[in-house]
Amino acid sequence: MPEPGLRRWRLLIAYDGSGFRGFAAQPAAPTVAGALADAIARSARLADPPPIVCAGRTDAGVHARGQVAHVDLPADLPAAYDLKKAVNRQLAPAVVVRAAAPAGEGFDARHSATARHYRYLVVNAPVPDPLLAPLAWHVADPLDRRAMTAAADALVGEHDFRGFCRRPPGSGADEPIVRRVTSAGWSTGPCTLLRFDISASSFCHQMVRSLVGALVAVGRGRGNVATMVAQLRAGTRTGAAQPAPPHGLCLESVSYPEP
Repeated sequence: MPEPGLRRWRLLIAYDGSGFRGFAAQPAAPTVAGALADAIARSARLADPPPIVCAGRTDAGVHARGQVAHVDLPADLPAAYDLKKAVNRQLAPAVVVRAAAPAGEGFDARHSATARHYRYLVVNAPVPDPLLAPLAWHVADPLDRRAMTAAADALVGEHDFRGFCRRPPGSGADEPIVRRVTSAGWSTGPCTLLRFDISASSFCHQMVRSLVGALVAVGRGRGNVATMVAQLRAGTRTGAAQPAPPHGLCLESVSYPEP
């Protein structure tokens, strides 16, 4: 809960991650949280940038359309203070606050979330698309979409994803990294665009990019459903496909309990 004299705000944020070293604030590095905190501090005339807590820490180069965050600000801010307008005037279009309002009692952007939904874009064509290049991974090789769909089906459910995650600092090699995936699948967009959508209660570091890298390998004929299942059971990233590039990934939305 906010400390006395502070009010919690809930923010819905979109950003182009290409110019940032991820969401979480880092010293001497451009981050989304750092840019937001600085913009809020300037507009609200705070002595120090306030901490920003998000639903999912995106990596360097990863985008978002539906990131959710909270920030605790002085409760006595002037009634005319418009957080959304003040931040967007400074940071748009690279970072945009789509909505800002006082949060409900007990709200925590990270711990109150029940699910996160990511989308990864792949352009599957002999030559790149210049307009989609900043937002999608170009794969020139023909891809077997049926094989990729079948392999994605194996991901649904509760699994130990150590074979597709970067291990958290301080954790042991034998410690499971269990996540519950509620949906995962491919769909076809306009022309040569492929979309991979996945929802889960939470994700571990590089999980979605690692899964997409493995699924594209399957599409290239370098694996199948059994390969994906074996990697899930392996408990190690040894022998796994390289993670897909970050620029094709976007945090689409975050789910919360109904008020």
